[in-house]
Amino acid sequence: MTRRLAEVAKKVGVSEATVSRVLNGKPGVSEQTRGAVLTALDVLGYERPTQLRGERSRLVGLVLPELQNPIFPAFAEVVSGALAQRGFTPVLCTQTAGGVSEADYVELLLQQQVSGVVFFGGLYAQAESPHEHYELLFQRGVPTVLMNAAIPELGFPQVSCDDAVAVEQAVGHLVSLGHRRIGLVLGPPDHMPSRRKLAAAEQVLARAGLELGEEHVEHALFSLEGGQAAAARLLGRGVTGIVCASDPLALGAVRAARRRGMAVPQDVSIVGYDDSSFMTCTDPPLTTIRQPIEAMGRAAVGLLVGELAGAGVTHDELLFEPELVVRGSTGSAPRA
Repeated sequence: MTRRLAEVAKKVGVSEATVSRVLNGKPGVSEQTRGAVLTALDVLGYERPTQLRGERSRLVGLVLPELQNPIFPAFAEVVSGALAQRGFTPVLCTQTAGGVSEADYVELLLQQQVSGVVFFGGLYAQAESPHEHYELLFQRGVPTVLMNAAIPELGFPQVSCDDAVAVEQAVGHLVSLGHRRIGLVLGPPDHMPSRRKLAAAEQVLARAGLELGEEHVEHALFSLEGGQAAAARLLGRGVTGIVCASDPLALGAVRAARRRGMAVPQDVSIVGYDDSSFMTCTDPPLTTIRQPIEAMGRAAVGLLVGELAGAGVTHDELLFEPELVVRGSTGSAPRA
């Protein structure tokens, strides 16, 4: 008990006597200090006293599918900072192949009685994936926010980048450069953001008097290797411009072009999506669609805190407009 008091007191920066007063439910401690002590207790892995177990911790779970794609750490950094400003401690939950699943993380977070959960690019965006763990969060009344295009049945607040606008910008840019054979490298077929991008691309090309045939659409896992394999197939069918659903996919497309002895952008133009870290440092620097990470992350935290306060938070999807960033990976279509 003495060791626990000392560790919690050191983490919060208060006296052991103050920690003792909080744990014993005695008056004379501010709500801010009380919350900090309880959060420290959770973070250090100590069990709360019986009379305090019914209260939610000041922890918020941040569930990410991976850390290799720089966009996810970027989102997590923004959300973590905004949560800290509100007095919450983020708990980072990153999935790994063969490791802890998204559903397992939900169970762990529920055991810790977290105040809420923010998901980034999870199974909620895949129509054919299991969604029972989201229903569990809903049943338990845990405030939850989903980032980027969930399936419609879940009923949680959502913050998304507008996929339709993103594709209008990307495809429109290539059309303006004279490209007529444009291909898409998207995520899995049941991935909601990819479905939205596909529908938008068909409309944009139709307005330009062009068609998007099935042979010009490839689906892949969100990785550099997936992008390379998918782009190689498109290049074999004669496309001169490729729009990708993520920056790693686009970098894979650049690699595929080089493996075929093609130059970027002289022989093929490539557009990414996210504008994640270091895209200015690639060869060539990547033309991409920038997600407004700062605004989206802060909006997600605002929705979460509103839910915690019992405010009437909108459950309509909040759409944020992206920005086309033109760099060196796109150029005029090659002459026939």
